[in-house]
Amino acid sequence: MAILNSGNPALNDKTFQRDYTLTDGEVMTERGTLHKFFLLCILVIASASYTWSAAVEGKDITPWIWVGMLGGLVVAIITAFKPMWASFLAPIYALLQGLFVGGISVTYNHIFDKIAPGIVMQAVALTFGTVLAMFLLYRFRIIKATERFKSVVMTATAGIAIFYLISIVLRFFNINIGFIHEGSTMGIIFSLVVVGVAALNLIMDFDRIETGVAMGAPKYMEWYGAFGLVVTIVWLYLEILRLLSKLNSRN
Repeated sequence: MAILNSGNPALNDKTFQRDYTLTDGEVMTERGTLHKFFLLCILVIASASYTWSAAVEGKDITPWIWVGMLGGLVVAIITAFKPMWASFLAPIYALLQGLFVGGISVTYNHIFDKIAPGIVMQAVALTFGTVLAMFLLYRFRIIKATERFKSVVMTATAGIAIFYLISIVLRFFNINIGFIHEGSTMGIIFSLVVVGVAALNLIMDFDRIETGVAMGAPKYMEWYGAFGLVVTIVWLYLEILRLLSKLNSRN
């Protein structure tokens, strides 16, 4: 559930509405945040590649998937409450999420190897295409992060998170909500909605980073801003991968 941390608790409005005391005179910049974001992406890719390679070699990667998922969740929660620790927690989070993402990706790749070869690369391409598109829509103010927009997106994100949580609890009682995983028409519509909400969260993330820069947030908030973006992008990627799997399962 670490991937549902966007609405985005890591980048909520209150985070950038504090009275900061700068100890070294350095402040948050967009360029600094971008550099740290790229570094975190490299860490995610590196650890994901490790898990993928281990699976290809026939090793049991199940422990790595659980370590990545649960460890990432714990680190994300701590970072959300202690943003000043983001400079060392964010890289840890990226490595842990990489283990999780790599494990999930190689699993999908194995399942759909014959009916949908390249499904993982398709998901990666669509994810970064979506990130670029949302950035341009935000930069040119085609979509504006108004208060009403934020309220709607945050409510939708919270609703999705609660729905997923309920589905997890119900599975303990052998009750499955089929359309979450199945390629039915309802399942595909549900995934499209979730992908759309995840994408709109990027607009909020960009706005909060820009707000932090404008308010002169301290330097460590660059790590925090980059961390929040990674949280959202990982969620977006996994939901796109799920959507592609549903579409291909209908073939």
